[in-house]
Amino acid sequence: MTQPRVLIAGGGIGGLALALSLHEVGVPFLVLESVRALKPLGVGINLQPNAVRELEDLGIGEDLLATFGMPLTEWALVGLNGRDIHVEPRGRDAGYTWPQYAVHRGKFHVSLYEELIRRAGPEAVRLGTRAKSYQKHEDGSVTVTIEDSSGLVSQESGTILVGADGIHSAIRAQMHPEQPPIHWGGVLMWRGTSLAKPVRTGASFIGLGTHRQRMVMYPISPVDPDTGLAQINWIAETVADTASERQRNSWFRPVGIDTFVHIFDRFRYDWFDAPALINGASEAFENPMIDRDPIPTWVDGPVVLLGDAAHPMYPTGSNGASQAIIDARTLTGYFLKQGLTQGALQSFNDELCGPISELVLRNRGAGPFGLLQIVNSRCEGVFENIDDVVSLEERNTFMARYKTAAGLSKDALNAAPRRIPKGAQVTLPSR
Repeated sequence: MTQPRVLIAGGGIGGLALALSLHEVGVPFLVLESVRALKPLGVGINLQPNAVRELEDLGIGEDLLATFGMPLTEWALVGLNGRDIHVEPRGRDAGYTWPQYAVHRGKFHVSLYEELIRRAGPEAVRLGTRAKSYQKHEDGSVTVTIEDSSGLVSQESGTILVGADGIHSAIRAQMHPEQPPIHWGGVLMWRGTSLAKPVRTGASFIGLGTHRQRMVMYPISPVDPDTGLAQINWIAETVADTASERQRNSWFRPVGIDTFVHIFDRFRYDWFDAPALINGASEAFENPMIDRDPIPTWVDGPVVLLGDAAHPMYPTGSNGASQAIIDARTLTGYFLKQGLTQGALQSFNDELCGPISELVLRNRGAGPFGLLQIVNSRCEGVFENIDDVVSLEERNTFMARYKTAAGLSKDALNAAPRRIPKGAQVTLPSR
């Protein structure tokens, strides 16, 4: 009989959050990660209050998050003339019990890995190992075929296989061989970080422009008291009517800043200068805004998808990484209730697959940035008084609907019990 064990294909944020959660409840596991060494790559991401809560329950608190990020207190959408469209508090300032944290993605990822190794030992993660395919067995177990960095092919067997291997997931491709290709909606993004003086509250997430051309920026470090500067994460986006195959499919391709900075020349105001911010970066990366069409199920017998393998989505809602963490904790919660069973996988799927598939489509429709599209359609992004264009009631209703879809309803989140009670352990089948 196969030993009770969960195989996790992919050591990204979702895969590592699941591994930490399984260790917490006493479930044996093995993480199979394709990269040979984890490095702090990438730029900024947001961790929403629902995800920060789960991290805190995992013992990953603000003392650690504060070493590579900072809590945000304001979310602001700004029109083409530099005037506010919609402003609201975030995190604890909005009444959540937990903050919203903006962090350096790579440093956060590496910290999860280091914490997992500290708790579970180096044998918990096998680097340089890519999951290629899986085979289900009559006894309900599963075998995954893997290939290491030298090309050596081998197999590992377990009770459950979790495909947490990202948007290019081999596990998803086998589960849904007829899935459409990656969907590109026509938007190119350039990302980077720059040392600059933060604007507004100093802890503000700002979206500026229109649905066809915009910038997003927020600090991912506190202000240095000596210089008055902070590390500012920025994303510059534009609709591209045509793009090369490389542009549509590359991921974080380094590019010269001079190849795109001119597109954002008009974003200059008395409080903000977009070209100056972009030019302050030491490097920039280009990637397309891509996702995949939702699939009808994330489960195939003892195999389940999680994170970007299950629901790759546009970053317009700032909740891709947060949802991967929620996935991990939710799945672990069902293991507590139903054991390492296919029923637990199906319950996880029943709870999240439908609603999160809808969220994918909401983000494809610009997510909370859809307000920019409304404003643009009514006044081309230029106005004297935003209430004459979109009423406060309409703006609040629009945002409330998105928060509910994303699991960010304040009252529901604050009142919800822990997903995983302290000290709870999964009952494992006898060996």
